[in-house]
Amino acid sequence: MSSGNSASAPPAAPGDPLGRVDTPALVLDLDAFEANVAALHAHAAARGVRVRAHGKAHRCPEISRRQVAAGAVGVCCQKVGEAEGFAEAGIADILVSNEIVDPAKLERLARLARRVRLAVCVDHPGAVAALARACRQAQARIDVLIELDVGQGRCGVATIDEVMALARAVAAAAPALRLRGLQAYHGSAQHLRTVQARSQAIAGAARRAALARDTLRSAGFGCDEVSGGGTGTFAYEVASGVYTEIQPGSYALMDLDYRANEPDAAAPAMRQAIGVMMSVMSVRAAHAVLDGGLKAVSVDSGLPALRLPGWRVRGVSDEHTVIEPLEAGRTVPAGEGSSAPAPLLSHLPVPGQRCVLDPGHCDPTVNLHDWVVAYRGDRVEAVWPVLPRDASR
Repeated sequence: MSSGNSASAPPAAPGDPLGRVDTPALVLDLDAFEANVAALHAHAAARGVRVRAHGKAHRCPEISRRQVAAGAVGVCCQKVGEAEGFAEAGIADILVSNEIVDPAKLERLARLARRVRLAVCVDHPGAVAALARACRQAQARIDVLIELDVGQGRCGVATIDEVMALARAVAAAAPALRLRGLQAYHGSAQHLRTVQARSQAIAGAARRAALARDTLRSAGFGCDEVSGGGTGTFAYEVASGVYTEIQPGSYALMDLDYRANEPDAAAPAMRQAIGVMMSVMSVRAAHAVLDGGLKAVSVDSGLPALRLPGWRVRGVSDEHTVIEPLEAGRTVPAGEGSSAPAPLLSHLPVPGQRCVLDPGHCDPTVNLHDWVVAYRGDRVEAVWPVLPRDASR
């Protein structure tokens, strides 16, 4: 799995002014990115908790290398193809924070475990047996995290009996498998809007994780690691005294959905680093049109926000984003004539003008692009490939 992407030409070159970036393009403000990484890593390190940066947010090996250089112990990802791409780029410690059950994927995972320190999550005895078979055939060993459902209602076991059954199955598969600990990620808590709701959700998750950890240890099983946490809740996992590492991903990029959360004074503030640059392609009487749409920016978490004072996004279609003045929604009051849009602002966009939009959800937005255009000030500093989209297998 190549860490590069030859499917398309880069939209810019180092040294280019931002006004020459070929649009639509994914752009990264390096000052904001570096500030986010430094702030979160320092917050965790001060409390003795490791950062395992989640690569699914950006799927960009160079970003992962920079996160590791800034103190992350490694990366986590969701797919075998992502793990292969990060390993080829030199990331030596990888957690696939997901269940892998397909025999062909298990074979790839076992082969990869001969090259890097690798761990994977399990939540079913059958998956443990299949993983062990693949490791024996490849003469490899993989660390295992038992996934605990701490409130997400997705993958993971719900009872202590299930945790113990999985621990026994992993122990029986030694030396092909080794129990490292627990995966205790509460994904839905990341987007609870209030500080109280998020902190309460993670307090409950930490209690479940602590009970499972203590039960495993009392029975003689190793549980060196309790891993979980994300951009919306990392401060609570770090403060819990239960989690040994956190798995934030979006913190390096940020998006509107995370920005909608009530800030917590106990956590460092994150800056918006990622954006989608588009060009004005048409200017009409009451709106303007940009040259990117659903194939350039995800709208699963709502419309993007436009970094153009006085303007907003009205709608997004396959290849177009329509923007309008903020006043456009106001109509003429009754008795003053027929309803009509309010007058346009005086500062109209012009064809060819570059605009940047902040996505509602960074992960699926990044997944639409082959390159990250990293800039500082008004100049492109670097252009980094995103893992090919077949890495989602």
